[in-house]
Amino acid sequence: MRAEIESFLGYLAGQKEASPHTIAAYRNDLGQFLDYLAAHDVGAWDQVAPTHVAAFLSWLQDRYAVSTVARKIAAVRSCLHFLVGQSVLRDDPSTAVPPPPVPRRQPRYLSVEEISRFLDWPVGDDGKSLRDAALLELMVTTGMRVSEVVRLTLHDLDLERGEIVCGGRQRRRLPLSPRAVEALRRYLEEGRPRLLQDEKEDVLFVNHRGLPLTRQGLWLIIKGRAEAAGLGQVVTPHVLRHSFAAHMLAQGESLEEVQERLGHANLATTQTYLELAEPDYQADLES
Repeated sequence: MRAEIESFLGYLAGQKEASPHTIAAYRNDLGQFLDYLAAHDVGAWDQVAPTHVAAFLSWLQDRYAVSTVARKIAAVRSCLHFLVGQSVLRDDPSTAVPPPPVPRRQPRYLSVEEISRFLDWPVGDDGKSLRDAALLELMVTTGMRVSEVVRLTLHDLDLERGEIVCGGRQRRRLPLSPRAVEALRRYLEEGRPRLLQDEKEDVLFVNHRGLPLTRQGLWLIIKGRAEAAGLGQVVTPHVLRHSFAAHMLAQGESLEEVQERLGHANLATTQTYLELAEPDYQADLES
């Protein structure tokens, strides 16, 4: 049974371009499901019944927070669905089990004043300072995912047109603000050459050793800048992405436009941000 799980994880990594973090979480969740099945004398996929999935859900609910339970059951559902497609299973036993309800959380975002504090700071002329300024301007004004940012190459950037191309299998072209263009231009001309060790490196953002910037490194840059700006809340790449979406909607952009910019496959995902564009946020934009 574990061989089929590894096949599923390989599919996620190769076809869906899931991040290493997602793969690790799914491997843990599905391993836990297998351990539960083994403890109940289930040793083959065709022995898994809806009652097993329902009992596993109940077992999880006695031990974990609602959001964690939802994630683990989602992993099980995705794997079982995959196994049906691979003809390992004839029917998906999870379809008869209602998913657990998850309390809807409103995305956290930065106000316009907080965004200004986050971006408006003295920029030094060393490589790291110029990189950080370009990086943060880019994220705030495009709403890109952290995984997309760290994969950017020099070939994805067109400063003359003021555009950047990002994404995995579904590539999208995003406009850059004048501030982002200027910050990126200065980073490329003055900052990046000071950080590089290998002139053949084509990744756009590099660390102090000249190697591609990692997700963890990017998170630390954002965390450090938020602390220096005196922002009370925890600022993550997702908070910057939420702020970008809320800002666009409050300025009158359509849901479809925001969906395209963010790279959402489903419009319902984008609709989550509508509440952030209500009068309080609109007033904040106009003040």
